[in-house]
Amino acid sequence: MTRKADESEIDLTRQDLREVTGFAAACAQTVLAVFEEERPDDPRPRRAIETAREFADGGERGKALRDTAWAALKAAGEADGPAAREAARAATAAAGAAYLHPLAKATQVKHILGSAAHAARAAELVAGDDRGVGEDHVRRAADRAAPAVVDVLRRYPPAPAGGGRTGELLRLLDVLLTGGRGE
Repeated sequence: MTRKADESEIDLTRQDLREVTGFAAACAQTVLAVFEEERPDDPRPRRAIETAREFADGGERGKALRDTAWAALKAAGEADGPAAREAARAATAAAGAAYLHPLAKATQVKHILGSAAHAARAAELVAGDDRGVGEDHVRRAADRAAPAVVDVLRRYPPAPAGGGRTGELLRLLDVLLTGGRGE
């Protein structure tokens, strides 16, 4: 199945959203310790990941997801180190993944892969900005993605340009999961 290039509606089921959110939560979990090492008394990113997991496991998609996503984003803004900020952004993206919109827009790919890209960037920064570490992290995320996540991803246009290094990692993961399309 190839992705649509227009902005038409995409068929998304509640189960599709749960699969994407579960993937995003698993990706964010890999770097949660980076944030917690800097801010051990700040539970906001952890709670965002937990709430994302609860939704992925059959919970409600509602206020708790939105609130924890916003709280994790605020925690990212309050973190001192860039790696901790990226780790908190991964948690924000995990909770936000449940709000993937059914519009065939490239920007929606960030809801699917954003958590993994921010997590990879956090790992890269912890390793002294070693790009190889970030790329290895993305490859592990690709291995973690269930076929259902890839199926949802293929319904959307390719990841958008921009976003700095995190955007590069997002596009790398997109290509790894979809095989690239040459569109």
